[in-house]
Amino acid sequence: MANVKFIVQPGGTVKGRIRVPGDKSISHRSIMLGAIAEGVTTVTGFLEGADALATLQAFKDMGVQIEGPDNGNVTIHGVGLRGLKKPQKPMDMGNSGTSTRLLAGILAGQDFDCELIGDASLSKRPMKRVTDPLALMGAKIETAEGGTLPMKIYGTGGALKAIDYTLPMASAQVKSCVLLAGLYADGQTCALEPAPTRDHTERMLNGFGYKVTTNKLDASRTQACLQGGGMLSGRHIDVPSDISSAAFFMVAAAVSPGSDLVVEHVGMNPTRTGVVDILKLMGADITLENFHEVGGEPVADVHIKYAPLKGIDIPEELVPLAIDEFPVLFVAAAHAQGTTVLTGAEELRVKESDRIQVMADALQAVGIDAQPTADGMVIRGGQQCPQKAPILSHHDHRISMAMTVAGLNAVDQVVIDDCANVNTSFPIFLELINQVGMQVEAVKEE
Repeated sequence: MANVKFIVQPGGTVKGRIRVPGDKSISHRSIMLGAIAEGVTTVTGFLEGADALATLQAFKDMGVQIEGPDNGNVTIHGVGLRGLKKPQKPMDMGNSGTSTRLLAGILAGQDFDCELIGDASLSKRPMKRVTDPLALMGAKIETAEGGTLPMKIYGTGGALKAIDYTLPMASAQVKSCVLLAGLYADGQTCALEPAPTRDHTERMLNGFGYKVTTNKLDASRTQACLQGGGMLSGRHIDVPSDISSAAFFMVAAAVSPGSDLVVEHVGMNPTRTGVVDILKLMGADITLENFHEVGGEPVADVHIKYAPLKGIDIPEELVPLAIDEFPVLFVAAAHAQGTTVLTGAEELRVKESDRIQVMADALQAVGIDAQPTADGMVIRGGQQCPQKAPILSHHDHRISMAMTVAGLNAVDQVVIDDCANVNTSFPIFLELINQVGMQVEAVKEE
């Protein structure tokens, strides 16, 4: 793959009205559940990025007829829980951890053998967190040494065993994997999470007519349960705009004097709004407008104006609700007066890159005092990015986009290496970032 560099000119004021692409988490799940439902599922607002397309291709490989995507429109002809067919070759998940971990739950209940592979980055990411509970349910799975891809899943030839599983760490992907395997299990499967995580799987299963009960045990712990052996019915899904993609523009407007921006139709699922809450605690001027619901998911227009930010200690209970947004939140912290401290975010070390270390290195390269810790970072902000230095994104799309936003407060142009992976989550990022007032160019090097 050609190396794509982003060249970001310093400064700019962020203004306008934009709509970012559809939510990646919901796009993944719309394909998965539509494929194993009875009847036809139609999707609008589907994210046509590489990750969600990997999920779509996997189900095509298993014999599901899927039309599109065409301008975000997809039609899925569901085959039911037991209608998937053995793929002819290993299924390539590309860079997508969500595709891999959720799909493992569905594949564990099939009667055929299959294999999941991925790119170099995905092949380093931990999979024991899903293979362990699946093994407890009776699945037979082999991974590479160290619990990484490739992953071979052997057909169980019958029902899995229901389990009552307590997640060792808060993870929507692990919770979803267990629940999806529970569709094929004999009895009631429950997943107990130690802290709230995104609940798109539970909401969407209910939307497909498959009952999931959720019990809040105390302030932090929630248990989701379902009974195996039911049926999903095809439906229409309107995918809201992705709050993780909107976050880059929210921070850009929050740190750029004179900015006034509206990001439309953003998913406001309460398990995903940590980025809004954290920015507000830092003093950001954010208003939610035109609040309504689409397909069981709350959406709103996010109106952000510039306001001076201050450093804060980020509340640990908000960490799982903003886990994907921390790269750009670190950029907000670099602009904020005072010290920002993040703890309880060790999960960031096993994302597409070690996002704690990689973002600390990137911010230090442009002169920001950013000190990584085992489970977070300490950032002393409030100054411009005073140095010019090449930024290494380590092929991580969120690092590339976060450091693009850092260019708003740089004294010189910022050059970011290895940005081709931005296509995995946000194919029109450059188009929109230039539209709202920044100056960013992509340069290909063969």
